[in-house]
Amino acid sequence: MTWQDQQLPSDHPPVKSGRVGVLVINLGTPEAPTTQSVKTYLAEFLSDRRVVEIPPIAWQPILRGIILNTRPKKSAAAYKKVWTDEGSPLEYITRGQTEGLQERLGDAVHVSWAMRYGTPSIPDEIQKLMDAGCDRILLAPLYPQYSGATTATVIDKAAEKLKEMRWQASLRTLPPYHDDPAYIDALSKDLTAQLDALDFDPEVLLLSFHGMPQRTLDLGDPYHCHCRKTARLLEEHMAPRKGMRFETSFQSRFGNAKWLEPATDDTLERLGGEGVKNVAIAAPGFSADCLETLEELALEGKEQFEEAGGENFAALSCLNTGTPGMDMLEHIIRRELSGWT
Repeated sequence: MTWQDQQLPSDHPPVKSGRVGVLVINLGTPEAPTTQSVKTYLAEFLSDRRVVEIPPIAWQPILRGIILNTRPKKSAAAYKKVWTDEGSPLEYITRGQTEGLQERLGDAVHVSWAMRYGTPSIPDEIQKLMDAGCDRILLAPLYPQYSGATTATVIDKAAEKLKEMRWQASLRTLPPYHDDPAYIDALSKDLTAQLDALDFDPEVLLLSFHGMPQRTLDLGDPYHCHCRKTARLLEEHMAPRKGMRFETSFQSRFGNAKWLEPATDDTLERLGGEGVKNVAIAAPGFSADCLETLEELALEGKEQFEEAGGENFAALSCLNTGTPGMDMLEHIIRRELSGWT
């Protein structure tokens, strides 16, 4: 049912309701590129049972005793390389996407944003939307490919908030859009424009997705299949470029467990060793540029490729707030709001 005037009796207490909200959600970021801020962020992130599935009785001593005393300093140094005057790239890009959606959707919808880990938090933003009269809220996790460690944990956090609310909002969740024609078309247009602007012709376009432990695939998580389908559809959709082939890899391995393969760093080293001189790399699974794209791929990836014998390397931007990406977000969010607006 779309919004209707409430026509309350004259002596009725004021009530804010009847509005529709959209909560754009991304992974999260430290508040500053400092060791302490990164430690706070990682403590929350790595304590999520969906992110690290080791029983807490075994994992927490490792996390508290080793990882949080060693990794934050190294990660803070990496964040400093990509931090800007506007703050964390993931934060200001997500905020920009939210502002762009608000402008496109108009006053009929109240658009806000949150981070799964860090601030602004999902519970706080759900409450703010409710306080603004939004009793119907679309949760929009900007993860094109579904994973229990990303999309599902967003729903977990929202459910924690609903559990404590007397008046709960009605919720919808933006489904994974890994094979949505609008998403594939946006990627195709955006990456094609970036490739056209390069001063060299890539021999390989490497599509790098965030990695997950192999056991997640073995236990039934569809993430790996979603990534592979995105890569296949994108290759089919993009116009062929002379001398360029597509490859797919997975980045950001952590710990000693077996992860999805092939690994991005191994792939870059292999390509350089095989005599490939020109590579472009893109991260279709990331809706906004962040540490993993700006530092791990653009800086570390370039170094790995060149040390292996490569010559020209380009890290292509994510969809961010560009027109193809914003057109896509508006399209899929309007579709999921059908019947509410």
